[in-house]
Amino acid sequence: MRAIILAAGLGSRLLQTGDRQSPKCLLRFDGMTLLERHLRLLRSHGVVEVVLGLGFEYQQVDAELDRIGWSPRPSIVINPQYDLGSVLTVHTVAEALTAGGDVLLMDADVLYDERILEPLVTGVEANRLLIDRGFEEGDEPVKLCVRDGVPVELRKQVAANLAYDTIGESVGFFRFTEAAARRLTEIVAGYVEGGRANLPHEEAVRDLLLEQFRTPRHVFDIADVTGAPWIEIDFPNDILRAASEVLPQLEPLPLVTP
Repeated sequence: MRAIILAAGLGSRLLQTGDRQSPKCLLRFDGMTLLERHLRLLRSHGVVEVVLGLGFEYQQVDAELDRIGWSPRPSIVINPQYDLGSVLTVHTVAEALTAGGDVLLMDADVLYDERILEPLVTGVEANRLLIDRGFEEGDEPVKLCVRDGVPVELRKQVAANLAYDTIGESVGFFRFTEAAARRLTEIVAGYVEGGRANLPHEEAVRDLLLEQFRTPRHVFDIADVTGAPWIEIDFPNDILRAASEVLPQLEPLPLVTP
């Protein structure tokens, strides 16, 4: 299994202090960057092949890898048009998506507990989404709607006539089988070729998800992580909440060596 971490964006909604802005994956909590936390948690679950989709100030991320001396060193793929949507970054890492075996696609700007990652990596082969039923209502969360245990929608705005029995927030992590990952790269390529490179990659994942109702090739399941602490960091207040509310709830990081 390989992990692809998306960390290319500007983070324009997050006004950072200092003379220079840094990628959000370099935000520090308890003295450790989000990037290093990702790497430690992934390694503790046997995921050692990591690809970073970078763009904005990617040199700073490269320097952080030098600082921590992580081995094997994650591969870096640069999206030079990082000011567009994340769907373009996924298109940029297409080769890593289709290199074989199951793949994890993860947002970099998430502070999370090991209990979030564990159900994502369980099992031999799966297309899996994570749902948190304890989410705060609003326009910002990407909603995941489920009917009879099957995910039926993945979007910030849910149609009023959609039938579902469970709704929650989608954690920004996905697992795809080799076949589903290959199909996702085709969908993403269509977005880019069709002039929709400015969209978030969740829209392409949604298209892949909805295909399961037209063909049985890519069946999706869900893992419920309600109650496990995590936060996606988009706004300045998210940094405060991450430090004061989420960080104290996290299990100690696994003891792994770089």
